[in-house]
Amino acid sequence: MEVKTICCIGAGYVGGPTMAVIAEKCPHIKVTVVDLNEKRIAAWNDENLDNIPVYEPGLAAVVGAARGRNLFFSTEVDKAIDEADMIFISVNTPTKTYGVGKGMAADLKYIELCARQIARVAKTDKIVVEKSTLPVRTASAIKDILDHTGNGVNFQILSNPEFLAEGTAVADLHNPDRVLIGGDTTPEGQKAIQALADIYANWVPKDRILTTNVWSSELSKLTANAFLAQRVSSINAMSELCEKTGADVNEVAKAIGMDSRIGPKFLKSSVGFGGSCFQKDILNLVYIAKSYGLNEVADYWEQVIIMNDHQKRRFAKNIISTLYNTVSGKKITFLGWAFKKDTNDTRESAAIYVADDLLSEQAHIAVYDPKVEEEQVYADLNYLETRSEQENKSGVAVHTNPYEACKDSHAIAVLTEWDEFKTYDWQKIYDSMLKPAFVFDGRNLLDKNQLEKIGFVYQSIGS
Repeated sequence: MEVKTICCIGAGYVGGPTMAVIAEKCPHIKVTVVDLNEKRIAAWNDENLDNIPVYEPGLAAVVGAARGRNLFFSTEVDKAIDEADMIFISVNTPTKTYGVGKGMAADLKYIELCARQIARVAKTDKIVVEKSTLPVRTASAIKDILDHTGNGVNFQILSNPEFLAEGTAVADLHNPDRVLIGGDTTPEGQKAIQALADIYANWVPKDRILTTNVWSSELSKLTANAFLAQRVSSINAMSELCEKTGADVNEVAKAIGMDSRIGPKFLKSSVGFGGSCFQKDILNLVYIAKSYGLNEVADYWEQVIIMNDHQKRRFAKNIISTLYNTVSGKKITFLGWAFKKDTNDTRESAAIYVADDLLSEQAHIAVYDPKVEEEQVYADLNYLETRSEQENKSGVAVHTNPYEACKDSHAIAVLTEWDEFKTYDWQKIYDSMLKPAFVFDGRNLLDKNQLEKIGFVYQSIGS
């Protein structure tokens, strides 16, 4: 079957970039991204490409080339579903905050709402593609809803998990390590798999397009993220040991990374991992394992999260103890709020939790991040519900100038590895701060020798 029209439900960090690249590489296919969030769709349609809602290097150019030609952003969900041959579901699947599985299981209410809407609207056969990260066996739930509430329409459900790293999403989409497509083993299922494989084959070499059954595809996504997060927690566990023994975690990481069986990637010690996927996917894995009675498996993976939370708390505690066991009334500047560089995504960012701990100790926090808006910083803290919105507002000031953020500060905490931080006039920053002037480098980003020469008291992770 040849796909001529695609609809993607969800215009977020996955749906927007993925569909933009498909539209760029497949000018013969009409791609419409739909979302009920009018503000977000308006931002995707903004004439000024600097204002699109997702910041990713290279994304604005891709959107600019295809938008209005064969890439469209709209709030008319029903219309797009009706016209599409293939529908991608790319909505949020947050961790549940209520009921059974609270704090672990994925909340699938948005997925189910999507399935019911597709079932209600569709009048012709459709291929439905799971793009959101989902627990194993979600496809069968979607198929159940579609088959039992549809208008006698035939649906094929595919799993096509995304393996994007935020900050390099466009490069990852242009040149993926692999594209994974899971579907039914029936002839119809195989035809649907082929239809999606043919789309990717417009720019991805055929040997990188893997096909599996649906369950293997869904579980592969969770497993990939769990393994990557495990590496981060492993090196972070060693960083604490390095600090106690006089070893240097960067030297240890380099030594073990040269072992071809281990490799150098994801061995950078830091204040902890963030982002929308790692924690959510591991908790999901833990919940699935527990639901099958596999408690040892669940405990093994849960430890990765425990270690990550410990690393964030440890960083905050170290700031407090180094500043003479009190930060009450002291100004501490955060350089960076996004969970990593080259993205404006702040979900599960270490900065949120470090700030929360320091605010509980009555610190005053000044935040500068080159891509994160002021309202997002407050929204992230308010979401934790540790204190009132008013208290968060009075405890945190968001700046648009890094030098202003650092002025009269007792200490600077580097929470995101933005390259621009390395280029600052650190002498000027030092001169404007209270003395002794402390730098807590949560990303091992800055030049220790240079800063100490200026006069800073410099601390990094794992040395």
